[in-house]
Amino acid sequence: AFLGPPEVNITPCLNCINVTIKMPTSHYREKGKLLSLIDIYEELDYQITLKSQVGEHKTRWEKTTQEVFSTVIEELYPSRNYCVSVVVTASLNKHSIPSPWKCVPSDSMARPGYHVAAVAGAVCVSLVIAAALKCLHAGGYFLQSKSLPHALV
Repeated sequence: AFLGPPEVNITPCLNCINVTIKMPTSHYREKGKLLSLIDIYEELDYQITLKSQVGEHKTRWEKTTQEVFSTVIEELYPSRNYCVSVVVTASLNKHSIPSPWKCVPSDSMARPGYHVAAVAGAVCVSLVIAAALKCLHAGGYFLQSKSLPHALV
């Protein structure tokens, strides 16, 4: 029987990617309960493949006894797109199906708060322009030639 694919989610952090891995389910039941792979094998091995424009890099094999866990891949370049795939094996079963590639765009690995600062800056500039236009309008610097209709005077 093939193990996998695991369920993988990735979230960007500062020059890193947080990878959350959920072990694949098994089809074995005991006393009506669906057994997890941890129930069956007690310990699983996993390997993460990181892909970018410059190529692929495989992490070393790690062991886990958890159904769901997170790990962080650090020291990444902020201007690159990264994709992640995870493969799971057990000591008694080396047949596995890797997870589909999950990708994170390079711009989302920029400094946290960058987008907030950009939006806040745009809002401030808009308020300054609106205030300046209001002052000019109140001072009568534009829209002078239009007079009110006699009915409104």
